[in-house]
Amino acid sequence: MSDSDPQAYRLTIPARINVLGNPTDACEGDFATLSAAVDVYAGAFVEPADALVFETLVRAGDGFETVRRQAFDASCVPLPYDGGDLDLLKAAANRLHCHSASFRAAVARHGVRVAVWSDVPRQSGLGGSSLLVLLALGGLRAAYGLDPRTHNDYVLAELAQRVEAHELGITCGFADRYAPLFGGIAYVDYRGKLHQQALGREPFATYERLDAWIERLPLVVVSTGLARDSGDVHGRMRPRYLEEHAAWVQQGGALPPMLGWMNRVWEAAWCGKVALLAGDWETFGALMSENHRAVDEMMRYCGFGDGVGQANARFIDAALAHGALGAKLTGAGGGGSVFALTRPGEEAALADVWRRVAGEAGLSAASIYCPSIARSGLVCRPHCGGRF
Repeated sequence: MSDSDPQAYRLTIPARINVLGNPTDACEGDFATLSAAVDVYAGAFVEPADALVFETLVRAGDGFETVRRQAFDASCVPLPYDGGDLDLLKAAANRLHCHSASFRAAVARHGVRVAVWSDVPRQSGLGGSSLLVLLALGGLRAAYGLDPRTHNDYVLAELAQRVEAHELGITCGFADRYAPLFGGIAYVDYRGKLHQQALGREPFATYERLDAWIERLPLVVVSTGLARDSGDVHGRMRPRYLEEHAAWVQQGGALPPMLGWMNRVWEAAWCGKVALLAGDWETFGALMSENHRAVDEMMRYCGFGDGVGQANARFIDAALAHGALGAKLTGAGGGGSVFALTRPGEEAALADVWRRVAGEAGLSAASIYCPSIARSGLVCRPHCGGRF
């Protein structure tokens, strides 16, 4: 820990898509996902301040303007929650305060301002809330000069999951916390993380980067503009999974429904890794569709009458009807985002199809783009340009 005053930094972090294997990232056992960071970004400005200040920003011309701001005496952590957007930032500070003696000592001496912005559509299934938590944790680590060895990226990813799960009571897994932080496309293994125990009592996720062998993924993404809360979806699915898992461990026999579906989804992920490395787009697309069918069946079983959601199903069906190799959710269903795999060079044609579908469905808030893999995850650079 440095004894100097906090320095100013600018941070950026990419969104993520779960390409295959979701939602096993929220029902971890012997499961895995193929997850990718994509070039849609959120960011933060961190600078010295007299108090502990948190802000949300929106773009305004060539700069940013403040939407909401709260300031606290830097010695008053843990900070109170009020149900607003800033709770994610305050919860990050509270969890870091609980975890790190170095942070506790530093924050008692001086304050810092953390101001976050995001180009990721709200509740779009692209990991948007987790990005703000990771920016807060990364910004505080940098501003207070916390030891990067004991506050390494694996620790920050794990802390970010506890911020939402324990500080804010949001049912969630780990993919949203690892992929944006580490970047690239990776096979993320969650073995040993079923019960989401305290840090040090379960393994870190294994983050196996694959993008050295992947030039690009020919993907098209549509964010439907329909908000959905992944915590609500996982809040039904994870308890059902844990209940059936415990009964199966005790009694044995055939796999119960939730375990069967999760195994199908996991098999899609590991088979997808093989296909991806071989450049076998047809097999990879078929695995995406298998993942989609399993999730749709699982959601209906868990009480979601329209499965993955009518709007999502409409985009998926349209993609497949117009030659996409596969299509599925990236988020938890209901609203959020859908993405499709095309043959290389056919992305723009599918984007046009989806624009027509969005117009016919009256989804004026839908956004469609052809993402690239973000090779870098969290980037933190010193900022010397004065007031942000």
